[in-house]
Amino acid sequence: MTPETKKKIDDLIASSKIFVFMKGNKLMPQCGFSNNVVQILNRLGVPYETADVLADPEIRQGIKEYSNWPTIPQVYINGEFIGGSDIMAELYQNGELQQMVQVALAS
Repeated sequence: MTPETKKKIDDLIASSKIFVFMKGNKLMPQCGFSNNVVQILNRLGVPYETADVLADPEIRQGIKEYSNWPTIPQVYINGEFIGGSDIMAELYQNGELQQMVQVALAS
């Protein structure tokens, strides 16, 4: 990954308390896993931003190296990598995600 791509990813993650790298965007997810993450965050009613990895091949590959995680979507809360669709669903169902989001938004 180039230093420029790393900086771009750093800046995107820092731009919002909750940031999602996904296929498509929050209004039009382009895969089922990305849609699952959007639905969870929408149910929580929290503000979040997204980046469409399909629109930027450097980000699409770079984010996998950045997080050392092979799949998309990828969710960051307060700059920390949380996981993808399955992890988000698990955290949502056991109540941990709500707590993480509240802490992030309060900080």
